[in-house]
Amino acid sequence: MPLIPHIPELIFTLVVFVILWVVVAKKVVPALEKAYAERTAAIEGGMDKAEAAQREAEAALAEYKAQLAEARDEAARIREEAKEQGAAIVAEMRGQAQAEANRITESAHKQIEAERQQAVVSLRSEVGRISTDLASRIVGESLHEETRQKGIVDRFLAELEAGEVRPEVVGQGATRGGSTDGAF
Repeated sequence: MPLIPHIPELIFTLVVFVILWVVVAKKVVPALEKAYAERTAAIEGGMDKAEAAQREAEAALAEYKAQLAEARDEAARIREEAKEQGAAIVAEMRGQAQAEANRITESAHKQIEAERQQAVVSLRSEVGRISTDLASRIVGESLHEETRQKGIVDRFLAELEAGEVRPEVVGQGATRGGSTDGAF
């Protein structure tokens, strides 16, 4: 027996198929298309957001790199200024130290000169006193009259400084008093 569908079954199946097809076409397909469109929009929106986030991240990275380069330039400038200021301070301190050394040296020279002058005056006075004492012994008379003593000593020292007094002349002056052995 062959399987031949019955005509009423075929019609019924065909009617049900058409109804189902209409329901699916009118209700299910639009819902699926709507869901597909929403999903596509969500994916495209996500991609747009991702691209926007990527652009924003790239802009932030570029800004960060620019700020970093600016900070490096600023740090280099500050280091350079610090080096220049350090060199200026060192030069200023050297100048001050040199000026202080010059001042101390000048002060020392003045003090040495003052002490030398004081020593010369003291030595002249002492040489004069000793000379008059020795001359008094040699001559045998007192030469302690102060003006006379000062005049003789000053004249002798002036001649000595001028180079007019020779040692043999001084020795002969000493022997004129009567002593030839050189003892006083």
